[in-house]
Amino acid sequence: MPFRIALSGLNAASADLKTTGNNIANAGTTGFKSSRTQFVDVFAVGYGGISSTAIGGGTRLASVSQQFSQGNIDFTDNNLDMAINGQGFFVLDDNGSRLLTRAGAFSVDRDGYVTNSSGHRLQIFDLSRDATGDPIVGADGNLRYETARTVDVQLATTVGAPQATESINPTINLNSADTTIDRGATAFNINDASTYTSSTSLTVYDSQGRPYPATQYYTNVSNTGANGDNTWETRLYVDGSPLTSTTTGGPAATLIFDTSGQVDAASTDGGQIVYDPFAVSGAANMNITLDLSNATQYGTPFAVTAMTQDGFSSGRLSGIDVNQDGVINARYTNGQAEVLGKVALANVSNPENLLPQGDTSWAETFSAGDLLLGEAGSSTYGLLQSGALEASNVDVASQLVSLITAQRNFQANAQVISTADTVTQTIINIR
Repeated sequence: MPFRIALSGLNAASADLKTTGNNIANAGTTGFKSSRTQFVDVFAVGYGGISSTAIGGGTRLASVSQQFSQGNIDFTDNNLDMAINGQGFFVLDDNGSRLLTRAGAFSVDRDGYVTNSSGHRLQIFDLSRDATGDPIVGADGNLRYETARTVDVQLATTVGAPQATESINPTINLNSADTTIDRGATAFNINDASTYTSSTSLTVYDSQGRPYPATQYYTNVSNTGANGDNTWETRLYVDGSPLTSTTTGGPAATLIFDTSGQVDAASTDGGQIVYDPFAVSGAANMNITLDLSNATQYGTPFAVTAMTQDGFSSGRLSGIDVNQDGVINARYTNGQAEVLGKVALANVSNPENLLPQGDTSWAETFSAGDLLLGEAGSSTYGLLQSGALEASNVDVASQLVSLITAQRNFQANAQVISTADTVTQTIINIR
């Protein structure tokens, strides 16, 4: 009997050594969680049920539980590296099976999917969209996400399609003190700056993404026409050719300001000048609207505060940003940006009962509790840190102490076997 008791102690000490060795081996493994061995005694009830005469039968390994304490966050140069500062797990897809991990070292595979080193795909919440496919924006101005399910995140690996310019929106001030020009006496000439008051330019794009210079010309014609004071003439030229206003039937449109310097409703199309389709070689006709609703006429010099247009050329993916709430933004070489979704986090009520799967990942179990999906920074879920990784939570110093303790336990149990052997030999040698 002493041999079996001591043998159980040797097995327990050996399991403790293995667990400690595994912790030390993974001290540098990203997202690793240290393990702890838990033992229970083996106790057999004595003869006749009299417990006062019962002797224990040794020990056995009850469980190896992982400790999900926070590891240090180390910063990296890769924006796809992510660390969770707080509770929660990243959700991965392994050919239809769901895995959980704290290791956020992600990269892009050949198909554009964001995966870990084992090829498991990172899961995100997709954007909520309306019937036309446009993202839904809530009353708070934030995008809405489909938090009831997760999808793979895939980055565009091809050239993004261009978009033709349809609207030009300048925010400008026209100087009310500028000298007026009598259009009846002075004809407009694109090559003669004395025939107009001010001008400004920007780049517009056709349906194939080719750029063209677009120049706006403004002429103070106050007191020279039927509209009286505060009247300006505006023209739009694209690639050196004038566009024709659908209202006036010519290149010139009227811009009228009220006494406070704001655009008057009497202006051509109320300050939103729609032009006839403009033909360009090899691409669809350009249909452009010049929106001057933000223009002003104050007694200060001509100034362009902002100038926007809604067209852009083709572009390739140039970078990825992930904010602390898990929102993934893709940036492209044409200056455009796109929200791809929000990183999905998960949690369970008892993470120590998750089933280790290797590769620093775990699978769901019944005893771990139901899996709850959530967003970073909400409820009990931690925030995300992009460009960072969570280090192993192994404390090497304490593990070395545990190593010494396990070694001593092993030696002590081996001594029990040696002592029991000596006693047995003594009995056998009685004559």
